[in-house]
Amino acid sequence: MRDWLSHRAAATPDDLAVIDADTDTRWSYSGLDAAVDETAGRLTSLGVDAGDQVGTLLPRTFLGVCLFHAAQRLGVTLVPLNHRLTADELGAQIDQLDLTLVVCDIDTEPTAVEAVEEVPIASVDDPQWAAVKSFKDVEPAAIEPVDWERDDPQLIVFTSGSTGRPKPVVVTMGNLRASAIASAFRLGVDPDDRWLLTLSLYHVGGIAPIFRSTLYGTAIVVRSGFDSGQAADDLDRYDVTVVSLVPTMLRGMLDRRGTLSDSLRVVLLGGAPADESLIQRCENYSVPVHPTYGMTETASQVATARPAEAFDDAETVGRPLLWTDVTVLGEDGEPAAAGELGELVVSGPTVTPGYYGDRGDDAFCASGLRTGDVGYRAEDGSLCVVNRLDDRITSGGETIDPGEVVSVLESHEAIEAAAVVGLPDEKWGERVAALVVGPEELTADPIDSHCRDHLAGFKCPRTIVVNDELPRTASGSIDRPAVRETLTTADDAAAVVESVDAETTSSSNDETATAANRRPPPPSSPAEKNSSPSSPPDSEPIPDAESIDDEISDTSDDDAGDGAVDDNDIGDDAADGNDAGDDAVDDSDGGGDAVDGDRCCQPCCRC
Repeated sequence: MRDWLSHRAAATPDDLAVIDADTDTRWSYSGLDAAVDETAGRLTSLGVDAGDQVGTLLPRTFLGVCLFHAAQRLGVTLVPLNHRLTADELGAQIDQLDLTLVVCDIDTEPTAVEAVEEVPIASVDDPQWAAVKSFKDVEPAAIEPVDWERDDPQLIVFTSGSTGRPKPVVVTMGNLRASAIASAFRLGVDPDDRWLLTLSLYHVGGIAPIFRSTLYGTAIVVRSGFDSGQAADDLDRYDVTVVSLVPTMLRGMLDRRGTLSDSLRVVLLGGAPADESLIQRCENYSVPVHPTYGMTETASQVATARPAEAFDDAETVGRPLLWTDVTVLGEDGEPAAAGELGELVVSGPTVTPGYYGDRGDDAFCASGLRTGDVGYRAEDGSLCVVNRLDDRITSGGETIDPGEVVSVLESHEAIEAAAVVGLPDEKWGERVAALVVGPEELTADPIDSHCRDHLAGFKCPRTIVVNDELPRTASGSIDRPAVRETLTTADDAAAVVESVDAETTSSSNDETATAANRRPPPPSSPAEKNSSPSSPPDSEPIPDAESIDDEISDTSDDDAGDGAVDDNDIGDDAADGNDAGDDAVDDSDGGGDAVDGDRCCQPCCRC
């Protein structure tokens, strides 16, 4: 089997493949194939060979899409890295890999240079550092598509760390193929489908539609940033039929526009559990919501509910997908009866063969992959996910490890000890809150600055309370319920150092408007401008690339950030407990990645 795009371009060359919403440009499958061929040729000229690992630090753009296909064409394992991370966080992940090249842009180049020590770096924009190579200036080499086997690694995607340190998950060609087929049987496929990408491309929930649409012969709509109003408008403008979102993103879109386009047939909702009021709102306004549960380790969806099931029971994530088996293990390690709580264990062809470098083998047992999620199976076979075995925080579709935040807090010279929990948040689901032990004169500013030097913005505490000591149990461990109560009830202004109102967890990206102007190297056949303001009917052959002259009214602030809706690009998954697409909010890149608790930015994930 060659790369999926080469097969698709041969089968339906004139069909619509991609709409680049940043430039209002359309690409047919033959046009996309030509662009990918040049992208693959440039990677080859930069020294990339079959079997190598290539890391990417890029926002959600047309070039980013091309790189996924180019890696598959070359037999390369692509490693999409979270461009929202600090250099320290990024460096820790890169140390677990064997990268041959890191591809960045003008915005991520400074972080890449600081985080990468010995791996070559290439920028898709004009390099700012002498040691950084220019991706666009190298001459594309001639390439031959590589044959793939189902067990060959296609991606390495880091979990969000819902059970601790983010783990590098190996995703094979077979995992992606099984996930795409199973999802099609659950969601259905229409020849005229258009899937709007809203989740970050470092979440499996954001990646999955790229490969699925190629397999199905349908189209994707790509926009670099996420703004809830603009995303809602894009549904109408481009006749979008499928979109992956996290709850924060969906809520923001409904708040801005009241309802969503009637072109939609699927809203895949994951990244975090959706509350009953949001599901009820979808029912009231005929939004075809499909709550889903997934994770990075399962290449996205594990189970997905159809709208009628969700409207009947807002807590359900539906039945497991085709070929996927879910066992609920009780405390005794034996399968639990229907209605009884236990840990969800997943097996099937979508499940990863493991973590790169053989890390995390304890995640597997005789029944399959231990998800760390607690739930139960209803009498009809549908699943309900209740909580985590641990106490990870899910904010705006991003999963946050409290231990990581505590380590950073306690490295501050003025802080003796710290405890971190998640507090309910109307907008983000949960927000990070910290109880710290330190001198009375301690203020929030130095703590916040310290955290932002070492943590991504969405991980930084938004509420900080100073206390004389941390509440502990009789055994000496931290009493987390008491910590949560102290943080929740601390209404004494003297006790609360400050509520840090930072834009947080958008599952997606701090992508700037300049991303909209970035284009991949043009294919050999140039783009053709459409003389008419409207796009051509889909039944007619589509030129390699067609630019539509009318401009999209920009209702967004662009990508506000990552983890926040408008700073968000989600997640997948967040399938991180929820497959929103596998996947986190970028206004929510919502997102977007499982056993690491990672969910794919798909409805019920936490990728």
